[in-house]
Amino acid sequence: MAIGRQRRLRPLSAYPSLLAVPAVLLLILAMGYPLATVVVRSFAEPSWGLQNYVWFFSTPANLTVLARTFSIAAWVTLVCVIAAYPYAYLMTAVGPKWRLVLILCVLVPFWVSGVVRTLAWVVLLQDSGVINTALQAVGLDGIKLIRTPLGVVIGMAQVLLPFMILPLYSVMRSIDLRLIQAARSLGANPVRAFWQIYLPLSLPGVFAGAIIVFILSLGFYITPALLGGPRSTMLSTLVQNQVLSLLAWGRGGAMGVILLVATFLLLAIAAPLMRQRHKQASRS
Repeated sequence: MAIGRQRRLRPLSAYPSLLAVPAVLLLILAMGYPLATVVVRSFAEPSWGLQNYVWFFSTPANLTVLARTFSIAAWVTLVCVIAAYPYAYLMTAVGPKWRLVLILCVLVPFWVSGVVRTLAWVVLLQDSGVINTALQAVGLDGIKLIRTPLGVVIGMAQVLLPFMILPLYSVMRSIDLRLIQAARSLGANPVRAFWQIYLPLSLPGVFAGAIIVFILSLGFYITPALLGGPRSTMLSTLVQNQVLSLLAWGRGGAMGVILLVATFLLLAIAAPLMRQRHKQASRS
């Protein structure tokens, strides 16, 4: 019986790639087919041709929104890097109990709906909200935060911050801190030891988290819709207007394809540059 069971299991062990077949089929059904449908409809509706893409690039408002989408995504990524780096470093420096508390603080936002978190920011950022009320209480003028790009960046950064912290922490926890101690023993001050040793070793986590946050930022809809205004409209809002309000599936699909292609082109340009800078920093 044992020999027969081993013979039945041998084909699976001989072809381990078969284990990935269910996941590949799920990706094809859940992502490949809808994406292919969007691409086809961008060329086929209302008639076959490039009229949807010509309309997009011939409308200045569309190009402005596309540039604003990438600009807001870049600002959100920068804010997440600045906020996540010291937090991730603190997670590696504290003891096990405090580390568990910090990890729990990172995971809790995943258990709360993004809509609820965004509505909480509406309460905080509105003209009569908590932030402006606190500023006026100390004698300062209120700041216009709601319906502005700044409010959108704040809300999106808060939602996407865990996606930056987790890759950073996974890289930082593998850094041997004895290298820092060795640099200090050779006469390097803490700042120099950090810039020349610790920071280059943590760059893979920075790059991984930045790519994840940037790509997720490009497709955000709920947060810009609730916190933003006409001057902070992102491409996802235009896609929603074309598809659901105007029923122009061709134009909405063309916007999605353009955003996807622009993202791939930007990543194709940025990835080799980041890899080269990381190698140079590691060598130095």
